[in-house]
This record gives sequence, structure tokens and C-alpha cells, in this order.
Amino acid sequence: MNRTSKFLAVAALTALGTSSAYAQSAPKFYEDSAAIAPFSAAVRVENTVFVSGVIGVDASGHLPADFSAQATNAMHNIEKELHLAGADMSQVFKCDVAMTDMKNWPAFNEIYKTFFKPHAYPVRMADGVVALAKGASLELECEAYAPAK
Repeated sequence: MNRTSKFLAVAALTALGTSSAYAQSAPKFYEDSAAIAPFSAAVRVENTVFVSGVIGVDASGHLPADFSAQATNAMHNIEKELHLAGADMSQVFKCDVAMTDMKNWPAFNEIYKTFFKPHAYPVRMADGVVALAKGASLELECEAYAPAK
């Protein structure tokens, strides 16, 4: 490719990237009044919603000792934060979970699968960790494809 061709290719790509048809809207931030740290509950960028990590506290902020109760609460907390940004569980395509004891993996899977349609589970990854905020047993975050209404 000669210099003129390279210049024209770069100019064309630059024009495409700056045209109004390709303009992106600014991220929209959603806060949760119960947040315990300085971060947004969810952020929408175009059609993608990113939900911050949630732990299994209940509506009053209490963290139950029981793993299954924490896992169920965490899933409900994810639902709540998705709704802040106009999304729901059916639009989740990726989840990450951190657990302090991987022996709880089977129990988590039993709870997790009840929040999604069979054969439409998000991609997922899990980390075994030493500790989580407030002494939680797990923390969950997700991403959803949710076209703006």
C-alpha cells in the first residue's frame, strides 16, 4: 500500500468514527441508596448494562450466615440493580461469581439456575477468593444486553 492509499484509508476510518451515525452516547450511571462503597450500582453504555458486584445482604442490609440465603439475596440484588437500568435477568449474557469456599459451588448452581430460562444461561466464570466485603460468602456481578426503550 502506497502512502496515498494509506492516507485515504486512515481518512476514511477517521470520518466513519466521527460521523453522527457512529456517535455513542455517554455512560449513564445508576446509584443504589443502600450502597456501602463509592461505586455505581449499574452503568448503561448504549445497549449494554454493567452491574457492580453485589453480595447477599437482605433489604435491611443484614448479611445472613447461611450460604443459600446469601446466594438467593445476591441474585435478587442483581435483579434489582438491572431494573434500575431498565434491564432484567432474561437479558443477562455474562456473570462472574467470587466465592470464599468453592465447596458451595453446587448449592450456588441450584439457586442460580432458577433465575434463568433453561438453555439460556449466561456465560460465567468463578473465582475462589480469600475474603469479601462484610464477610460475605459470595459476590456476583453481571452484564446484560438491553436495548434502550
